[in-house]
Amino acid sequence: MPVTFDPVNKVFCLSSAVSSYVMAIDDENRLLHLHWGAQVPSGSLCFHPEDYCPVASFDLPEAVLPYELPTVGRGWYGLPAVSVRNPEGDDLLDLKVVSWKALSGKPTLSGLPSTYTDRPGEVSSLVISLEDSIISLQVDAFYSIFESTGVITRSLVLRNRGSSPLILTALLSASVPFWSSDLDIVHLKGAWARERSVVRQSLGRGNYSISSLRGASGHADNPFLALCEKNADEFSGRVWAVSLVYSGSFLASCSVDNFAHARLGIGLNPSVFSWALSPGESFTSPEAVLCFSDRGLNGMSQALHSLFRNNLCRTPWKNRERPVLINNWEATYFDFDEEKLLSIARKAREIGIELFVLDDGWFGRRNNDNCSLGDWTENRRKLPGGLAALSAKIHALELKFGLWFEPEMVSPDSDLYRSHEDWCLHVTGRSRTQARNQLILDLSRIEVQDYLISALSSVFSSASIDYVKWDMNRNMTEAFSAALPPDRKKETQHRYMLGLYRVLGALTDAFPEILFESCSGGGGRFDPGMLYYMPQTWTSDDTDAAERIRIQYGTSLAYPLASMGAHISAVPNHQTGRTTSLSFRG
Repeated sequence: MPVTFDPVNKVFCLSSAVSSYVMAIDDENRLLHLHWGAQVPSGSLCFHPEDYCPVASFDLPEAVLPYELPTVGRGWYGLPAVSVRNPEGDDLLDLKVVSWKALSGKPTLSGLPSTYTDRPGEVSSLVISLEDSIISLQVDAFYSIFESTGVITRSLVLRNRGSSPLILTALLSASVPFWSSDLDIVHLKGAWARERSVVRQSLGRGNYSISSLRGASGHADNPFLALCEKNADEFSGRVWAVSLVYSGSFLASCSVDNFAHARLGIGLNPSVFSWALSPGESFTSPEAVLCFSDRGLNGMSQALHSLFRNNLCRTPWKNRERPVLINNWEATYFDFDEEKLLSIARKAREIGIELFVLDDGWFGRRNNDNCSLGDWTENRRKLPGGLAALSAKIHALELKFGLWFEPEMVSPDSDLYRSHEDWCLHVTGRSRTQARNQLILDLSRIEVQDYLISALSSVFSSASIDYVKWDMNRNMTEAFSAALPPDRKKETQHRYMLGLYRVLGALTDAFPEILFESCSGGGGRFDPGMLYYMPQTWTSDDTDAAERIRIQYGTSLAYPLASMGAHISAVPNHQTGRTTSLSFRG
């Protein structure tokens, strides 16, 4: 059985042929972590309190207990997995197990992307309910294990069962202790045009964290963190990795306590997050992915690739061969008309290209980058027959037709902004920071979400469109919603993500045959959350062939090869100025 419970020793075991994840309930009904790693027989592990008593230590025993959901206030001093402020003003939390149940299959997460299964017997799940009876907070911890890869997913649902409001101030989707710190840490570091370089170094004896505060998973750090044995290489050694199915600000960390025990965690970034949980309401965390490999980094990558490709991407395109495309951007920038586009398409067809993509400049009065974002109607001066006529002519050449959008942005010089100046993220009375001459629409607001669904659906229905490049070209500033009361302003970033996911879900459900590609200044939002809706992401704006070797290798550490968008571009390269041969670029 993939999920078992030993009633004598009160031990849970989630097992596959690859790995096991083991937890225990102690005599005080606390949920404790015993093992995550190679497969162990059910019933072979149990909790012995004496193993965790500090010897000649100033600390309380609680400081070294391997909590599954650590909280602060009762002797444990690490980063909390759950932190809640109650009406008394304190954040003391004492979670005790009250019930549990095993499930066949995998529950979905409300409003959030998550892994799934459509094959009976592929996934088994466990739900453990914990409660702080003083403040009437219930935490349901959801675990699922995938039989073929041994990958485990975890998410939390917090429910206010009381009569008083609570404020959620921190939430990690996964927090896992290790009994050693003699490990290396691996993550993906970068910046615009040099995304996802592999960083590997000794964990050391302090705190190690990567994060984003940008409102996107970001160019700088990726929501992926791994620990590995010192001798682990591509094909041997043990590796433990966590990833977050989320596209906004996050925190991933590994801390080492004063007993040389490490703890690996990942979740929402508490610096830009809080959530008011009113009586009767619930809150769902993003899903964490936990992957163990005893076959080195390559074994980890294969398991993550399989999960993301087969159990996260949900489009009909996930297992289809993707078309070879040509994008007009570096050929024309904003300076094009219908005939110039068709001349490119004709040449493309001659050499076997399958998809023509019209990039920026086709809408509103968009002849440069300082206007018209938000006005998603055709520029009839450039395209007299509109998108429908251009699409028909492209299809007549036996090419598919695609479009570029940047739907989450608005130009101050646009009809949309003039009609709805309060629809962008901003703080009343302060200036609105522009980047690339644009502001960010407040997708936490339902009316903004509805506008985007309607406006983009109209475009998608107006012509035969086979492909959409969904861009997002700046990070958040003044990241607060005018529609939220003062005590809920820090909910804005997460509400934005929920709104974005609602928009993406509505559009990809309504237009399942469109191949969507995500982009954020290149690879600034290359994460599992976007892969749920879009099976590929523009890997980087840096299209230099030599640079892309490193960028694509680092990306492949966690993400499937089929998810990486890559171009053969002109030389000298527009980002680096380097000239390389056509065969090398290929």
